[in-house]
Amino acid sequence: MARRILKFCDSLMTLFLSLILLVLGVYAVYALWDNHQVYAEAENVQAALQKIKPAADEGEDDGASFEELLAINADVRGWITLDNTAVDYPILQGENILSYINTDVYGNFALAGSIFLDSTNAGDFQDSYSLIYGHHMENHQMFGDLDLYEEEEFFDENTTGTLILPDRSCRLEIFACLVVASSEEAIFRPDQWRDDITGLLKFAEDNAVYLREETIASLREDENPQVLGLSTCSTDFTDARTVLLARMVPSPRE
Repeated sequence: MARRILKFCDSLMTLFLSLILLVLGVYAVYALWDNHQVYAEAENVQAALQKIKPAADEGEDDGASFEELLAINADVRGWITLDNTAVDYPILQGENILSYINTDVYGNFALAGSIFLDSTNAGDFQDSYSLIYGHHMENHQMFGDLDLYEEEEFFDENTTGTLILPDRSCRLEIFACLVVASSEEAIFRPDQWRDDITGLLKFAEDNAVYLREETIASLREDENPQVLGLSTCSTDFTDARTVLLARMVPSPRE
């Protein structure tokens, strides 16, 4: 009798463990499918937007007008491209910093979110220091490629990008790569550098993983220096952020 009870308990335990493994297997398949959907959705949005990417110069034939982008969403403030990376997205700005963290350019819920400008910055990028954010995603999506600049060779060989705005475009000259805590006020309180970026440049000199001193020297000589910051999550330590700083060199749109 005792042997039968023990055998029954063993069978019950085997069944219970099998059910647990089945549930875990189903969940794993769902998680993979869900993760694929997130990345596929982000890819589809980017592919659609590439068709209406504004030209850096309105005289060019290979780009759309900025009005086409604004017709989709009036919160669009610009378009950011980093050469030799997959960073090539419109920039949005909401009422607060969470407005576009999980919302795409079409106003739909999306875990990938959008690339967005800090809500305390001027929407026309006239501040001395403007800061934009994006999720760190695999497959080179959103700001997933920012950590490429943590490799010295890549940082040394890739210095340029473009910021397209409704009234002008800016050549971007990347001069610093930093890994900082999300609480670092020198980076994440752009309003304090609205009129004077001296302290920001000093912080970059003291804390950058890699730095281009010649660009900082040029910024100090500029009459109206402007810096663009790009931030994304990092796995370097808890609550870490990878940040690029780039000099903005404006040119009027013709």
